[in-house]
Amino acid sequence: MARSAAVTPPTRLPATGDRSGAVLARLQLMVTRKLDGLLQGDYAGLLPGPGSEAGESREYRPGDDVRRMDWPVTARTMMPHVRRTVADRELETWLAVDLSASLDFGTGRWLKRDVVVAAAAALAHLTVRGGNRIGAVVGTGGPGPTRTGRWRGEAPAPRPGTLLRLPARAGRKEAQGLLRAIAGTEIRPGRSDLGELVDMLNRPPRRRGVAVVISDFLAPPRQWGRPVRKLRVRHDVLAIEVVDPRELELPDVGVLPVVDPETGELHEVQTADPGLRRRYAEAATAQRAAIAAELRAAGAAHLRLRTDRDWLLDMVRFVAAQRHARTRGTTR
Repeated sequence: MARSAAVTPPTRLPATGDRSGAVLARLQLMVTRKLDGLLQGDYAGLLPGPGSEAGESREYRPGDDVRRMDWPVTARTMMPHVRRTVADRELETWLAVDLSASLDFGTGRWLKRDVVVAAAAALAHLTVRGGNRIGAVVGTGGPGPTRTGRWRGEAPAPRPGTLLRLPARAGRKEAQGLLRAIAGTEIRPGRSDLGELVDMLNRPPRRRGVAVVISDFLAPPRQWGRPVRKLRVRHDVLAIEVVDPRELELPDVGVLPVVDPETGELHEVQTADPGLRRRYAEAATAQRAAIAAELRAAGAAHLRLRTDRDWLLDMVRFVAAQRHARTRGTTR
């Protein structure tokens, strides 16, 4: 999808070279204040997280894992029930962060890459406690070789098409290093292979945990749908979709020069044509519906963040909805 090159630049974080130290500290302070102010009590991440200790039972709802069926309660009540499990004390969370060239775009309050970094910061704040570990794989540019980097100090500099693995470690200082590595990753021309990026979370096989995929999901669903379904077999999966309003509809501003950051192609679009704007909106709606349908079929939780909205408030609402979904239902 083409990107606008003639729009008012959005408010954004400093340049890539400055996204460390005080910048990330201020971002995390904002995350800490807002999340701790709105999410009272003990919580373990955006998703409940798997566990092995038996908990309460509740009625089955479409989408529940059938492997957690509580057959004794089902037999007694003649209604299907599933057994809740208490989350493990030490939870391992992995992030798959897509930093394709299409993420270096935004017409709202933020660039899409800023929202990606902010979402990663919020996830780190919500999960890195009680000995929980967090790691990440980061992709940028076209297909390329995989290498392993250390993120305790300075962020490694990926080559074009690099898929970078950042080992999972516990502790707030380690999480700070991971965020510096993600924020310091330079966006390269082209689109990373989202399917291969997600598949990196399946290799090597790990104990059951939480996997989070952060992307704009503009790659064809057939490329990443199967890896997400494979990931869901073993892990609880959250897909964070980052969207800009100009990807959903075109403004009526006359002739608009647009450029695709992934290919460098430049076009001029006559946005005064109402038929063109209608077809663009219909195509964008169909595209987002296909993304949502693929994620739903894969069994992944889906959170959409926009560059023109309060992304922290949207995350808080999502956490509240997840908490409500975990606690409602019949128990014994």
